[in-house]
Amino acid sequence: MKKIDNSVKITGMIVLAVLVIAFFVIGAFTSVVERETIRADGEAVVSVMPDIVSIQFAVETTGDTSKEAKGKNSEIVNDVVESLMNKGFDREEIETMNLNIYEEFDWSKDKRESIGFKATHEVRVRFDAEDQPELGPIVDTGVDAGALLRFINFELSSELESEYRAQALELAGSDAKMKAEAMAKGVGGKLGKLVSVSESDFGYQPFMAYDSRSFEAGAIVDNSNEETPIQIGEREVQGRISVVYEIK
Repeated sequence: MKKIDNSVKITGMIVLAVLVIAFFVIGAFTSVVERETIRADGEAVVSVMPDIVSIQFAVETTGDTSKEAKGKNSEIVNDVVESLMNKGFDREEIETMNLNIYEEFDWSKDKRESIGFKATHEVRVRFDAEDQPELGPIVDTGVDAGALLRFINFELSSELESEYRAQALELAGSDAKMKAEAMAKGVGGKLGKLVSVSESDFGYQPFMAYDSRSFEAGAIVDNSNEETPIQIGEREVQGRISVVYEIK
């Protein structure tokens, strides 16, 4: 009889524990379901002057063999690098962004026909936007050494991007709260505590002042002695967030 009594007691305790847990789970679920909330999206735009100029050059050469194409390319690239170093850049500041050697084919006939090999080597230099007056001379230096101008970008450094991203998100948060307050007031309520907040989007794109894929070669650099004027303009940093508030 003693064993049976203990078993009954243990079973009763287990049942009681299950009921208590179920009570709390149901209560929590009910409170979540019954909680009235309101959601709003906020956005803001902050203007900022880019602090970095990025120039990318490309050297393209052809040859009957890959070795020949590569050899010609290396000679020109060395001239470009040396010229840029003479302009004040350190060797470490002249970055290789792309290096490719491939065979080209003529597909105009019924079968493909090899027309040789092509080598492409792209290098990039970046400098402070404060040195913008040097932009034209730097472009001339690379082109005169035998390179093509691939593109010119006006960019934000990671530090400046982070700073203005924080500002944009802060303003977007204020915008979202103001909208939420207006919606709550419109339905006769007031905002309660903040339930959740999340970043829905962040927008920033470098300004491409020149892109050889969009313009004819020589559109920005020609044989004249006058430099093409290029002015840095403000960039827009956009922030968007979503918030959820309780209504009381």
